Amino acid sequence: METLPLDYLAEIARQIAFLSAFPGGFAATFLATLLMVDSPKKIAGWAIGATAFAATLFIVAVIASVMLAVVLQPNVPERVASGASIGHARTVSGAGFILGLYALLLSLGLSGWIRSRGVGIATALAVGLGAVMVTWGLTGFG
Repeated sequence: METLPLDYLAEIARQIAFLSAFPGGFAATFLATLLMVDSPKKIAGWAIGATAFAATLFIVAVIASVMLAVVLQPNVPERVASGASIGHARTVSGAGFILGLYALLLSLGLSGWIRSRGVGIATALAVGLGAVMVTWGLTGFG
């Protein structure tokens, strides 16, 4: 990974923590809603699993990002933060955030199929477009 200035890295960590908290809360709420659905369709189980996975990944991203921001404070004792732990926290927070986004999109796309084929096609198309836009954004709109 590229070496970034610590203050810049701390700000990225704070932003990922903040950004992960909102979709994580949405995923948890959406999970509770899906758990109330009484559907014999197998797709309901897949949607529930994807939503639970998304909520979990966002929680991991929030915790890793907050801990990263904590160890990047200017007055942190040397033994608290090491280069390896900072690198691992960056990887975990970034992976949790990105995988959480795609898992949440997947759960949204699957949820329409619980209702009907037409709604399933509509949600799948919307999520497909959303996934393309998210990927474009994550690559820096390049």
